[in-house]
Amino acid sequence: MNAAAAHDKRVRLGVVGLGRLGKRHAENLAYRVPGAELVAACSPLEEERAWARGTLPSPRLYDDYAKLLDDSEVDAVWLVTPSSLHAQQIVDALRAGKHVFCEKPLSLDLAECERVLAEAARFPHLQATIGFMRRFDPSYKDAFDKIAAGAIGRPFLVRSQTTDKNDTDGFFVRFAATSGGIFLDCTVHDIDVARWLLGKPRATRVFAAGAVALHEGLREFGDVDNGVAICEFEGGKLAMFYASRTQAHGNDTHSEVIGTAGALAVGRNPRANRVEIYDASGIRNECTPSFFDRFEDAFLHEARAFVAAVQGGAGSEAQAGATLADALEATRIGNALRQSLQSGQAVTL
Repeated sequence: MNAAAAHDKRVRLGVVGLGRLGKRHAENLAYRVPGAELVAACSPLEEERAWARGTLPSPRLYDDYAKLLDDSEVDAVWLVTPSSLHAQQIVDALRAGKHVFCEKPLSLDLAECERVLAEAARFPHLQATIGFMRRFDPSYKDAFDKIAAGAIGRPFLVRSQTTDKNDTDGFFVRFAATSGGIFLDCTVHDIDVARWLLGKPRATRVFAAGAVALHEGLREFGDVDNGVAICEFEGGKLAMFYASRTQAHGNDTHSEVIGTAGALAVGRNPRANRVEIYDASGIRNECTPSFFDRFEDAFLHEARAFVAAVQGGAGSEAQAGATLADALEATRIGNALRQSLQSGQAVTL
C-alpha cells in the first residue's frame, strides 16, 4: 500500500472506559476526527454502555477488555481507564497487535513504566502515545514554536499551575486512594509541559510542600488539596509548580516560561470567552469552569494527530505527542514530589 492510500485508510478505534472523560473522547472520535471510525466501546458498567447505545454511531459494546482486544476489526484502542490499569492494558493491546492511546499517567509505579517501555520496543510498528494534551493546545503549541525560534533567548525557568474549581461533592477525596496524590494527579501535566518547553532536561532534585485547606478527608491518604513544588533540572534549569483543588473561580491553568531575552505566558487570564462584565463590583470576565472546557481544542487536536500517525501520515504535529519515555519521566518526577511532600525533605533523583 502506498503512502497516500495508507493515509486515506480509516482507523477503526475502540474506546475503553466511558466515564466523564471517556465520553468526551468517544464523541470526538465518533464525530470530529477525520479518518477515525469508532467501531467499539468497552465498559464494565451497564449505565455507561447504555449511554454509548444512545449517543455513539452503533459501536459494538463490550463489558470485558479482553473481548474488545479479540475484535479483529479494531485497529487501535483508546484507554480512559483507572491509572492502576494503564500499564497492563497497554501491554495487552500491543501484544494483540493494536495501536494504543492511553490517558495519563502511564503508571503510578516506575517499574511498571519501565516494563511498558521494554514491551513497546518489541512492537516498533505500533503507535503508543500518552495523553498529555497540553502539547496540542494551540496556545501552548504557539509558545513552544516561539521558544524554539529563539523568541525569548535560552529558556531556563518555567512556572506552571493546575488549579481546579472546588468540588463540594468530594470527588477528589473518593479518588484519593488510587490517584497517586495531587502531584501525580494534577501536576503531572505541568511536569510534562515544563520538560517539553525547556528542551526535555533531566530532573536532578525536587522539593514539595502542601496544605489541606478544605478537604480534610485527604489526610487519610497522605494527600493535600493545595501543593507547591520546585524541580531542579540539569544545566541549571528550574520549574515551579502549584496545584490546587479548592479554587473558587474555576479551572485556572497557566504557565510562564522565562528566558535570557524575554518571557512568555500562556493562559494567565483563564477567561471562558471574550465577554467582559461591567457592574457595581468592577470589571471582570468569567473563568473556564473545568479542564474539559479549557482544553477542548487540545483533546481534539491530539486525537487527530494520533489517527494521522496510525495512518502513516506522521507529520510534525503527529510526532509532537508525549512518548512512553516522556510519560516515564513525568511519573519519576511526580513520585519524587510525593515522597518529598510526605518526608518534608528534598529528594535527589
